[in-house]
Amino acid sequence: MCGVNGIYAYAASAGPIDREALVRTRDHMAERGPDGAGEWISGDQRVGLGHRRLSIIDLSPAGAQPMPSADGRLVVTFNGEIYNHLELRDRLEKKGRRFVSRSDTEVLLHLYAEMGEAMVRELRGMFAFALWDSERGVLLLARDPYGIKPLYYADDGKVFQFASSVKALIAGGLTSRVPDPAGVIGFYVFGSVPEPFTVYRAISAVPAGTTIIVGRDGVKERRYASIARILRDAEDEALKASDEECDEWFREALLDSVRHHLVADVPVGAFLSAGVDSGALLGLMRDLGQTQIKTITLEFDEFVGGASDEAPAAERLARRYGADHTKRRIGAAEFKRDLPQIIAAMDQPSVDGINCWFVAKAAHELGLKVAVSGVGGDELLGGYSTFHRVPHCVKWFGLATRIAGKGTAFARLVETARRSGVRLHPKAIGLLAYGGSAAGAYLLSRGLFLPTELDSEIADVDFLREGLVRLDPLAHVAAALEDGPTSSFGEVATLESSFYLRNQLLRDADWAGMAHSLEIRTPLVDCRLLRRVAPLLGRRHRPNGKSLLANAPSRALPEEIVNRPKTGFGIPVHAWMREASAGNDPLKFAAERGVPWSRVWARCVSSMHASTPIELTER
Repeated sequence: MCGVNGIYAYAASAGPIDREALVRTRDHMAERGPDGAGEWISGDQRVGLGHRRLSIIDLSPAGAQPMPSADGRLVVTFNGEIYNHLELRDRLEKKGRRFVSRSDTEVLLHLYAEMGEAMVRELRGMFAFALWDSERGVLLLARDPYGIKPLYYADDGKVFQFASSVKALIAGGLTSRVPDPAGVIGFYVFGSVPEPFTVYRAISAVPAGTTIIVGRDGVKERRYASIARILRDAEDEALKASDEECDEWFREALLDSVRHHLVADVPVGAFLSAGVDSGALLGLMRDLGQTQIKTITLEFDEFVGGASDEAPAAERLARRYGADHTKRRIGAAEFKRDLPQIIAAMDQPSVDGINCWFVAKAAHELGLKVAVSGVGGDELLGGYSTFHRVPHCVKWFGLATRIAGKGTAFARLVETARRSGVRLHPKAIGLLAYGGSAAGAYLLSRGLFLPTELDSEIADVDFLREGLVRLDPLAHVAAALEDGPTSSFGEVATLESSFYLRNQLLRDADWAGMAHSLEIRTPLVDCRLLRRVAPLLGRRHRPNGKSLLANAPSRALPEEIVNRPKTGFGIPVHAWMREASAGNDPLKFAAERGVPWSRVWARCVSSMHASTPIELTER
């Protein structure tokens, strides 16, 4: 896990690149790579690549980047891990390719030399890299299919810049800070900034599963992989097998994913909750021969003895699998101290991520550079309530909108209730407008604000109008389903993977982990795993798909974990913010007005994020 950046002055009228800007951008990402810093500039001064190194595979100087090929034709700067690099290396060596390091980075150079841009389809991992091909005069950027690793770019028609973070591009000094209404308003709609938008008009995200080719003739974008397409293809490949056969099929596929995600030259720890996902991964790590695995659970005074207290059950899980377990207690005082650092590290505003900040901090305190996370299990196995709510909403409200008079009567009922003082959820009026389609029902379920609720309290009217026109939230969500699956399970899985997982959970794991120089690995977010198990998902008759996970370790998870009510990876931010704002108490006022807590927190985050100078995120 590292930080990458670069500049390519591709237009004939562009002058030499600005080396100081290249270095400023690179060193703004120092926490992403505290083990080394490198730069490479072409002889004609038109291409520059930067790299901050977090050494995990091949810790020697031979793994330093940017890394050139032996003949000098290619140079690569790479962030992430290629989990199948050993298999690829073996294949390449049989073709006569000679290696001078043990790094997965060098595999990229040889694989590109053999296959060109098509090489991305061979990669299993989380990655965002840029590769300069001097013979062709092109810069190739690539991002993994799930979008686990971030990659952003700015193109003014003459000079193309890229980096692992939005703030690093701004810190470089060559990119405009003008806000993008679509990104800013998108945060209020989704609770995170929806890709490819960012909070800055000049900066875009490289879409997941996409390559970008930059040459003298301009910029070309190509999609090479799609989660929606994988799920659609799986609907035609449904497995006809018994529950026992499905359990074994799933176990072998997941065991293979975990095995690949453990490839490292440093110890690999694990985040451990009292949930099925992280517990199953710990059990499988033990099955693969890992011993004394360092595990971390967060503990909160506000949760002790309650349903949200995961610490006791997590501790029992750790003992079951022989882990070296740590409980890290977090309180309001530490939250208050860390909040300025959290907002500074947050690359773009998010209503989540505080939990990941503290568990990554705890892992760093233990000396870990790598930790496994159970994120992605709910998207893979239908663990969220959206897998039930969305199809039910589509069924009933889609029917209501097709029956003359029913929609109008419902709208009148909602308005009458509201005028009578009945406290309704703010989204109630949107049920008919959005509830009749999978995209709309998902927006209702996951959205923070409905587009129709946004007003001048959120942003200037013209800014708001432009943001909604450019973003078009409903169309933006619906676009993720194009050429995708047709089953309700497949549709929700696609949407959860494309929005909540990618734009929030994975992005939060990246900035929070990297703020503590910690690589967070996600064995349940893996395209090879998805291709193998998708044919048996969505057509299962079990009431809880998580039973597949629970039975995966050779020593299955105990009943107390399997039957434990789902709590999520929650923290008591609400209580902490109330304590922090005592005496001023805008939160109490908002609560009395019936404003959902997440909306209050979103406004706090947006305000703090916008007022934090970019320079304060540099250390």
